[in-house]
Amino acid sequence: MSKFNDMINGDVPVLVDFSAEWCGPCKMMAPILKETAEKVGDKLKIIKVDIDRNPEVTAFYQVQGVPTLILFKAGKTLWRQSGVVQTNQLISFIGEYIK
Repeated sequence: MSKFNDMINGDVPVLVDFSAEWCGPCKMMAPILKETAEKVGDKLKIIKVDIDRNPEVTAFYQVQGVPTLILFKAGKTLWRQSGVVQTNQLISFIGEYIK
């Protein structure tokens, strides 16, 4: 949990993709997140958290289903979404936080 907290406590916003190996919709998010990363560049870090390997973090943030995306900056939750989101929607949702 402390390693996770270190990652989300920086000045650069961090988009956390809570997912699982067995989750079909999570696999659909992979190219969407890759495209998002290419479009926003270094204004955003994207990390993946496997809910089965990280139950403490998953429980702490009350992740009930996957995929769940949570945007953090300086350790604070700025935005949260469950389910598949298309690239343009995702960039629109998080755009105000990554200027």
